[in-house]
Amino acid sequence: MRTVRDVMTTEVFSVAEETDYRETAEQLIERRVSAMPVTDGEGHVVGVVSEEDLLHKEEFAGGDYWPPLRARLRARLGSGGSAGAKAAARNAAELMTSPAVTVGPEASVVLAARLMERRGVKRLPVVDEAGRLIGIVSRRDLLSVFVKEDDDIVEEARKEITALLPRPAVSVEDGVVRLSGELEHRSDVEKLIHRVSQIEGVVAVDPDLRWHADDVVPQHVQWRAASS
Repeated sequence: MRTVRDVMTTEVFSVAEETDYRETAEQLIERRVSAMPVTDGEGHVVGVVSEEDLLHKEEFAGGDYWPPLRARLRARLGSGGSAGAKAAARNAAELMTSPAVTVGPEASVVLAARLMERRGVKRLPVVDEAGRLIGIVSRRDLLSVFVKEDDDIVEEARKEITALLPRPAVSVEDGVVRLSGELEHRSDVEKLIHRVSQIEGVVAVDPDLRWHADDVVPQHVQWRAASS
């Protein structure tokens, strides 16, 4: 399983806590990003400033910066009670959303994707053990994991499952792996499906596998045995 380190961008732009409103807006425009990490004097990530954060000042006070329509709509729906305070902000420290949602470089891409989905963000600052900024990972970076040729997936799947299924029938179409064959135990089938699903680029597993002995004990039976 690939990690965040494998897909993250190391050329990451950030702003300091004391960066003023106008320069923060200019950085977002120049870098063509919708959000940037905010760091302290030692490079620790202390927050994230986004188009939506900047938008509050525009709505309350007027100005030169005008984020895309999508950002304006999201801000109006979710501004909450902080809108007034951010409208009065003069620098990145007062504008930013804190604490920032971050991820470590050794986290799996799956964990990073789930974190983005759960927290409703498009990108995550990547920090080291001390919380210092070392990169950034975006949704597009995570999606790159699934851009893998079907033939490469077939080859890797065959190597992965040969120990359990000596003559595997494997085919892949658009990242969906189809498996067919016979195994001795039902538990081997479950292991096989799990192994293949963990291969980079696999979107789903469509199994047509049979077993001779069902050695999988239902959980309620296990509980009853342990309680007796």
